[in-house]
Amino acid sequence: MPKPTGERRDPVSCIPMLGRTLLLSILAVGLLLLLLVSALTTFGTPQPVVINGTAAPPLPTLNPAAVAEGERLYAHYCASCHGANLEGAPDWKVRLPDGSFPPPPQDSSGHTWHHADSLLLTVIREGGDPAENLRMPAFGDRLSDDEIRAILTFFKSRWGEEERTFQWWITVTSGE
Repeated sequence: MPKPTGERRDPVSCIPMLGRTLLLSILAVGLLLLLLVSALTTFGTPQPVVINGTAAPPLPTLNPAAVAEGERLYAHYCASCHGANLEGAPDWKVRLPDGSFPPPPQDSSGHTWHHADSLLLTVIREGGDPAENLRMPAFGDRLSDDEIRAILTFFKSRWGEEERTFQWWITVTSGE
């Protein structure tokens, strides 16, 4: 047994190499488990959407079958005006000579996501308000409400997370 020299020894150097490896492995596994539990409790539970202090339920997951059906219906009924990629008409914010606006984009670059589902359903079903000089034709005679909802679900699948979150909040808090 060595004589004490008065020097303090590094406690890790007293552990044989195999013991240090085992200790570091146990610490690493423990840290990973702690991070996993933290992530599951933070991200595993959907959080409410809160804007300006007003909460809405968590953002719902989009149904892949509804997205696919909406994409098919959009291509048939909407793409000729709003564009194959939801891009809208060029200069869609500039009034036409008759005072109406060209068809807007339905992706994140447009304004569709600023409106509640109920308003969007009404506009697609009944068309744009002639008093506002809106030229959107009515599709209620050709599409059921479920088909219109599928088209809206397709739009939402192409919006960014911020746009989807805002539009969901508008839909839930509008009381419509």
